[in-house]
Amino acid sequence: MIATSNGGAAGGVDEIWLTMREEARRDAEAEPALASYLYSTILAHRSLERALAFHLGNKLSSSTLLSTQLFTMFVDTFMEDAEMRETIRADIAAVRERDPACVSFSHCMLNFKGFLACQAHRVSHRLWNQGRQSLALALQSRVSEVFHVDIHPAAKIGRGVLFDHATGLVVGETATIGNNVSILHNVTLGGTGAMGGDRHPKICDGVLIGAGAIILGPVRIGEGAKIGAGSVVLIEVPPHTTAVGNPARLVGGKLKPTKLKDIPSETMDHTSFISSWSDYVI
Repeated sequence: MIATSNGGAAGGVDEIWLTMREEARRDAEAEPALASYLYSTILAHRSLERALAFHLGNKLSSSTLLSTQLFTMFVDTFMEDAEMRETIRADIAAVRERDPACVSFSHCMLNFKGFLACQAHRVSHRLWNQGRQSLALALQSRVSEVFHVDIHPAAKIGRGVLFDHATGLVVGETATIGNNVSILHNVTLGGTGAMGGDRHPKICDGVLIGAGAIILGPVRIGEGAKIGAGSVVLIEVPPHTTAVGNPARLVGGKLKPTKLKDIPSETMDHTSFISSWSDYVI
């Protein structure tokens, strides 16, 4: 596991930030064309929070929503919330550990829109809980436009979360996502209709949700469960089981489903169930 010591704590050593700065220096030397970009986004800042706030502010700004305004909003929110600062580091460590395409911490912060969208959501969620709903919704809209990730500000998301690729991810208002969860692109955590109230999925810790999966209604996806790519889930999935298909069924059957031994969100294993699920061959 990657250490996630928080530089915001008194006397703490921020290992991720120190490593990110070294990566940026190395990349600037290797690619002079990127030197100015890496300096302005990483090396010019004294903390991960300020660098992330600067980068998000520039990414999400528009002609009427200025980057300086967004920077102030982001950095103030980060620095007011020690738990959020720890969570940012847990998220970036999760991306680095689980995604083999992620070559460095700096690569994650600069280029992984799933990570960036998740951090922007954390700010919009805090604004929502403070009663600043208009600003929270405006931020949600910009994240949707820029990153193609649509997460309602009221949705609750734990720490150590990976949104891999993230394009097309939709998370509804009353959805919850636990800790140590990995979700691929084009996943929908949707509602059941026009009725209000609790109407979106509850994703427990350690869950892996494959690309294109659709989970509808206030159903519970149990701890350490796996949802196969393209599945449509309308009912509860027990902990440590695999649900596949449209409509989704449990691998091993409803009465004695096959139990997973590992944490799927960490192994990122999307296909090992195939041999026991289907005899399909090409």
